[in-house]
Amino acid sequence: MTNTAEDEQRWIAETLERLSHSQFRAKFQLADKDRAYARAKGKATIDRHAHEMLHDRVGAAEPKNDGRQTPWRGHPVFTAQHATATCCRGCIEKWHHIPKGRELTDDEVNRLADLVMAWIERDLVNHPVR
Repeated sequence: MTNTAEDEQRWIAETLERLSHSQFRAKFQLADKDRAYARAKGKATIDRHAHEMLHDRVGAAEPKNDGRQTPWRGHPVFTAQHATATCCRGCIEKWHHIPKGRELTDDEVNRLADLVMAWIERDLVNHPVR
């Protein structure tokens, strides 16, 4: 089954809404420094970073230091991963129903990266340049 762009947008909106009900997930927002970085680098670069970080840090069947591999700060994608429960395989399993113990598919990495990017874009819109 292939998902249409409309299906993906609906899934992203519903997932962000579901995550917003978690007191822990809802508290995250980008630091001013990370917002400035995201704006300076642009969407295409941050999107590439999101794909690379998700693939490299949580894509393996058994990622190194799973549960502790995603820093809390230092890059917009790191913060977004915690906000979107894409920070470790345990959170990915709990929130996105992708089982641990097997490598993420390219489609799964792409979908999770799209979620991360939607969260970052929403943060940037909600915190315009002063």
